[in-house]
Amino acid sequence: MSSARAPNDAASRDRYPDALRAGALLVVVFGHWLATLPRLEEGLMVATDHLLVVWAGAGALTWVLQVVPLFVFVSAAVSAEGAQRRLSQGDRQLHWWAGRALGLARPTVTYLAALSLLALVTGGRFLGLLNHSLTIHLWFLMMLLGVQALLPLGVWADNRWGLKAVVALVVIAAGVDLLRAGITAPGQLLTLGERVTASAGGIGWINVAAVWLLPQQLGIAWRRGRFAGVGVGIGLLLLGLGWLAAAVASGYPLAMVDGRVGAPSNLLPPTLALVGVMWLQVGAVLLFESPARRLLARRPIDRLVTLLGALGMPLYLWHKLAELPAAWVGERLGLPIDAGVPGEAGFWLGRLWWLLLCALTVAPVMVAVVSFEVRRKRGLVQAGATRVILAGGAALLGGILLSLALGAMPGALFGLAGVAAASWLLRAHPQPAERPS
Repeated sequence: MSSARAPNDAASRDRYPDALRAGALLVVVFGHWLATLPRLEEGLMVATDHLLVVWAGAGALTWVLQVVPLFVFVSAAVSAEGAQRRLSQGDRQLHWWAGRALGLARPTVTYLAALSLLALVTGGRFLGLLNHSLTIHLWFLMMLLGVQALLPLGVWADNRWGLKAVVALVVIAAGVDLLRAGITAPGQLLTLGERVTASAGGIGWINVAAVWLLPQQLGIAWRRGRFAGVGVGIGLLLLGLGWLAAAVASGYPLAMVDGRVGAPSNLLPPTLALVGVMWLQVGAVLLFESPARRLLARRPIDRLVTLLGALGMPLYLWHKLAELPAAWVGERLGLPIDAGVPGEAGFWLGRLWWLLLCALTVAPVMVAVVSFEVRRKRGLVQAGATRVILAGGAALLGGILLSLALGAMPGALFGLAGVAAASWLLRAHPQPAERPS
């Protein structure tokens, strides 16, 4: 049995899940920066493109860069035993979830407030050019809270059925895509992906639950030692590669991330093809577990993982904002940040300059954000009343949806109202008096 099942207390905290989250965070950050393609005319940025829109072959990169399933997988592995204790003791999962939602709502309020202030004060030339790019990443917070709300159901299913619960979710996802495609004859399976993505979402939206609950179910099973080892890891990697090859051959899009709304998509709603990425990622977790644990035993590496873990939420929220000063600096210094055309000699040189500028400019942003966050009141007690928690969850969902739909202008301002309301509703009123330490 893997040592990933070690107790999760301060003295014996398992650093491997932490390292997985830290690595996935860095992949997300650099992947988002890489996907943004500035367009310059006469030295001024006039537009942006998305890498997947101008280069279809970049879709293969998303087999590595789409790490949201890994976040869900690791989050479930870390939280599974706590959920089991709550089930056993009769504690309310909704109360725990309110604390998680409050922990996400508070820093999101700060981010949306900063975007709104920038829009009102500066007039927002760069904000307009990067409008949706500055809020699109908030969808992950909404999805993560959604699957975490169903964590006790996953724990219960693992208690009752073990890995059969994983199989059931795969069967549901496959059945939904078959119905969405209108498959009536075996020969039509050869064009399954083409038929699925050519149809309206319809019944396919059931897979928002089935597909995104799958990595959560896998994370619970891994935590409990239901699968482990290099052999299983290699098998899952091969399964993932074969799965993705077959999916693309049948017409599913190559990319596991959307470049633009309205194009054929594996995300809106999630499709069976996305499951292939999950097999790849879980296989890699098993394959590299032993060498990763040996590496984590070295104190400097352990400290780096701890630092990235502490910065995880701020960095995820604010890394896109670094594109604003990166564009300004690139303009002023005349750097080759214009993306050009994929395949041209200067394309990757421009990408490297862009990544470097984003990395440099995110540092002062993070210093300012962390300095602000550490001064905020910590340890807030979450609300206890069911109707209040549900109202807070609805306000949080609505605020994020507005920000996603409308972008930084005016979505951040409208979204701020919803998320701020959620932050207020999801905390107890009044807060209990602090106990002396």
